[in-house]
Amino acid sequence: MSKTLFEKLWDIHVVMDIDGDAALLAIDRVLMHERTGGVALESLALAGRPVLAPERAFATMDHIVDTRPGRGDATLMPTGTAFIQATRQGARAAGIHLFDITDPRQGIVHVMSPEQGILIPGITLVCPDSHTCTQGAFGALAWGIGSSEAEHALATGTLRVQRPGTMRIMIDSQLKPNVSAKDLALHILSRIGSAGARGKVLEYAGSAISALDAEGRMTLCNMATELGAFTAIIAPDQKIFDYVKGRPFAPQGVDWDAALASWQSLYSDPDARFDTDLRFDAADVVPMVSWGTSPQQSLALGAPVPTAQAVAGRDTAEAHARARDYMDVTPGQPVTGLRIDGAFIGSCTNSRLSDLRRAAAILKGQHVADHVRAICVPGSSQVKAQAEAEGLDRIFLDAGFEWREAGCSMCFFAGGESFGPQQRVISSTNRNFESRQGPSTRTHIASPETVAASALAGVIAAAPVREISL
Repeated sequence: MSKTLFEKLWDIHVVMDIDGDAALLAIDRVLMHERTGGVALESLALAGRPVLAPERAFATMDHIVDTRPGRGDATLMPTGTAFIQATRQGARAAGIHLFDITDPRQGIVHVMSPEQGILIPGITLVCPDSHTCTQGAFGALAWGIGSSEAEHALATGTLRVQRPGTMRIMIDSQLKPNVSAKDLALHILSRIGSAGARGKVLEYAGSAISALDAEGRMTLCNMATELGAFTAIIAPDQKIFDYVKGRPFAPQGVDWDAALASWQSLYSDPDARFDTDLRFDAADVVPMVSWGTSPQQSLALGAPVPTAQAVAGRDTAEAHARARDYMDVTPGQPVTGLRIDGAFIGSCTNSRLSDLRRAAAILKGQHVADHVRAICVPGSSQVKAQAEAEGLDRIFLDAGFEWREAGCSMCFFAGGESFGPQQRVISSTNRNFESRQGPSTRTHIASPETVAASALAGVIAAAPVREISL
């Protein structure tokens, strides 16, 4: 019988079926960070339960850790140090892999996992973080869980999961040269809304997806949780196999040959059926920016803020009015040209080496506007080292950006660092919720190129089309 990629992955991981559509699934990898991982490890230790397979569990410092140069355990979050130390102690006691603050492999969990080959096609992977869907870009079944579920997965190597529905988004044609995977993600959000894939495994397919590199696919899958999806997934191909090969935790030697042979069947059969099928044309996508307080409240650069009536299918009148008031915008007003106070490049969405290269191509030889505070936070210590080896750090610093250590940083306020009240910020992050980057901060999300161009202009601005020649 024909199957979707999700159905194939589900079937090979079922330990036993449970009532209805639920099943006990085998879990191949458990990832954690210090904001939630220490809680699960401490709870497990108090219950006297060991980690079943410590070689398949990984913890990193990313969410609360300080990203300013010279960092240690101290954080701007009052209880941050306790989270860091609890995770360190718990990881060491349990014997799991730990990527500590000074480890050259440390980084945002969804960036360092594929870098290290922890993420490979065909596996199940869970992490107490909603953006775990990022890792479906490699043909893995990866989803976010809570701390109690992490505890169960660590102790038993399994999780009870209610079988989700399926959805496919086919994207034909090719993206324009000045359009990125982030723009594509925001375009889809603006069309189908933040509940458009609610509870479903979302498979991206089509010629535009095949044309994306591994990092672009991760950016696209990262934003699936903003569509309400259970997770996202993309069938692996040669680009993914080449990315994975030789990485530290990836299969090696004869194991690689066996793994690669099995990965060749990881695709949806041509006549497989999905609960929902949508189709987009990549040629219709243009550079995007958010105007409101939800990622679905996004529009083309230069387009006016819509009226409540124009988006009534996605926003209630109340939600639309609240977003307008919070962001201090009015219907018919273009977002392009709004004065900004800050610019941020980073997060699990857009902090990889290719993101930094594209932003640096915009910034090279120029300087940010005097009134703009601009910050760049690489997604991992490895990305930071590679960027510095290429001289990208000097481009950012010469342009007036702060150059930071790896971590989540100002993607969200939980780390203790923020932009100011009612300051307008252009950001390469994934969420523009109220106070996401600080109390009453107004966040516009966009691609790294748009963030860089806006930082230079001092207002929200489109990026010129640039070849990456650094």
